[in-house]
Amino acid sequence: MAKIALESPLPKRSAPSSSILRSFKFLKKYRHIVAGVYLLALASNGLAVVIPQTIRWVVDAGIIQRNMTVMQASLLGLAALAVLKGLVDFALGRGTEMASQGVAYDIRNAIYEKLSLLSFSYHDRAQTGQLLARSVSDVERIRFLTGRGILRLFQHSMLLLLTFAALLLMNAQLALLSMVLMPLLLYVAYRFGRIYRPLSLDLQHQLAEMTSVLEQNLRGAKIVKAFAQEEAEIKRFEKENGKWFALAQAQVAAMTKHIPLLDFIASLSTVLIIWLGGRLVIEGGLTLGELVAFSAYLGQLIAPVRRLGVIIPAVAMASAAGERIYSILDARSEVTDSPGAVKLPPITGRVRFEDVSFSYFNQRVVLDRLNFQAEPGDVVALLGATGSGKSTIINLIPRFYDVTGGRITVDGIDIRAVTLNSLRDQIGIVLQETVLFAASIRENIAFGLEAVDAAAVVEAAKAAQAHDFIMAMPEGYDTEVGERGVTLSGGQKQRIAIARALLKDPRILLLDDATSSVDTETERLIQIALERLMQGRTSFIIAQRLSTVRMADKVLVLQGGRVAAAGTHEELLQKSGLYAEIYYRNLRE
Repeated sequence: MAKIALESPLPKRSAPSSSILRSFKFLKKYRHIVAGVYLLALASNGLAVVIPQTIRWVVDAGIIQRNMTVMQASLLGLAALAVLKGLVDFALGRGTEMASQGVAYDIRNAIYEKLSLLSFSYHDRAQTGQLLARSVSDVERIRFLTGRGILRLFQHSMLLLLTFAALLLMNAQLALLSMVLMPLLLYVAYRFGRIYRPLSLDLQHQLAEMTSVLEQNLRGAKIVKAFAQEEAEIKRFEKENGKWFALAQAQVAAMTKHIPLLDFIASLSTVLIIWLGGRLVIEGGLTLGELVAFSAYLGQLIAPVRRLGVIIPAVAMASAAGERIYSILDARSEVTDSPGAVKLPPITGRVRFEDVSFSYFNQRVVLDRLNFQAEPGDVVALLGATGSGKSTIINLIPRFYDVTGGRITVDGIDIRAVTLNSLRDQIGIVLQETVLFAASIRENIAFGLEAVDAAAVVEAAKAAQAHDFIMAMPEGYDTEVGERGVTLSGGQKQRIAIARALLKDPRILLLDDATSSVDTETERLIQIALERLMQGRTSFIIAQRLSTVRMADKVLVLQGGRVAAAGTHEELLQKSGLYAEIYYRNLRE
């Protein structure tokens, strides 16, 4: 049910700046929008600096002087400035979201493209839940960073400088007093970020682990119920959820400790300013309007630092998310087109294994200097005990994995010397575990092909003995099959897979004879479809039935990663004790 992670999915922790800087590179595509956004941010800050001065004018020249005309004109000006700032902030938010959503779109596409191109060995190690978490929640954190997160950091920094400059011009003594506690504010904010970042990385990793457990149990729900393991799986999820809860509590503890402290220091600054400013007003050294404006400026001065309590955790979480995302984007596929790889020309289908050796992850040797040849049009049946290398042979021919020794040739050409797409375009696969997509039957049969004629789909389905059951469905070929084809029986799914292979018309076929678990009539229909499918093609089939072995031109009996015996069914019965044992134990009907 679950994949075994052979290596930890937790990425190495790097400097927080590295993943953040890489995230910003995705903004290059939207540089014109970003430039406009930052100009709007400067305009918004400019208006924020002008508005308190307007308030000062309303108080000093209007209210204190009891001048209704000045007061009304000033208030109209203040209202106009507020409306203008609202419009600027609206455009600012709209532009920010356009750019950040574009970044999220590009990163998700990059992740999906990378996961599609990575070799099977990467997916053997990775956990689906981990990959899902990185593709969804981690990308969302990067979106916030490249959008509102960094914008607010820039805007608040500029507002801090502009506001302090305005304070200095109004009253240098009060301005300097307002900065007394600023170093303490910055230190607390920095310390908060240092504690919060590693917690964020651990929390995101644990969320991915929990998602993985949930995904495995949803996928394997039938097995869990069949083995009455509901309680055990509930406890397993509860354990992972408990780890996440403990990390979340530690994160909350850090926030509840530092954010109120930031607020307290900011409030203390306000008290100092009002105390000294009030004395200056009473002594005539400062007008009431200036004190009101100063208080407004002080809010603008303190607010950016206080908001660091929100921005720093967001940046920390985005940094952690970036590390996890780039661990995918930086992963190297073990199977790639070699430099100078050429397109494989149309082939006849001669396949040769020359001293082929293979081991998964440099562990147990599965194939050991394996040699054999299949001529064009041959049907090669693979027999052997579990772990003898049957499935490995099937996986090596289309280069799902690369050999660790020797070579495989098709029509005399080393398959590593040609492009992957041109090789796989001429190979058809029908495996025991048929994979169908949540789409219509027509789309599943025509999968991977462009501009397929509807009549060709029907002809392929008829040849695969699938047409009758398809037409009996409510919407015929337009019937949706559901996720992984859950609305179809095993035999129906396999016949759709055979129709898909027929429509592709490949020269090499890789088959898993999976008819042992279906009823006699379904088996007969599948056998008829397979015989039609294999006509004129080089076919490799993992044999589980006597009827398959009898139709084979060559039977390879595998043992210990080597060919222990080879020949036709009749020849092997005469000369191979191993084959005779397999026949009498497993194949004889």
